[in-house]
Amino acid sequence: MIEVLANDRLGKKIAVKCLPEDTIGDLKKILSLQLGTSHEKLILKKGHQIYKDHITLDDYEVHDGFNFELYYG
Repeated sequence: MIEVLANDRLGKKIAVKCLPEDTIGDLKKILSLQLGTSHEKLILKKGHQIYKDHITLDDYEVHDGFNFELYYG
């Protein structure tokens, strides 16, 4: 179990526990439940890289304490 953070830069910083085998799409669904926003509207970035829904956190080398930038599309 790892904990990742998502910061939307508007004052919301959400901590989520998930498994390394979870996909980015799974992470977005968990975030959408906490935010009350559709998971289809969420975009996760780090720098200029946009994370794609079908790839696992492990494949992206997301580790415990990883910090995502959260955008609304």
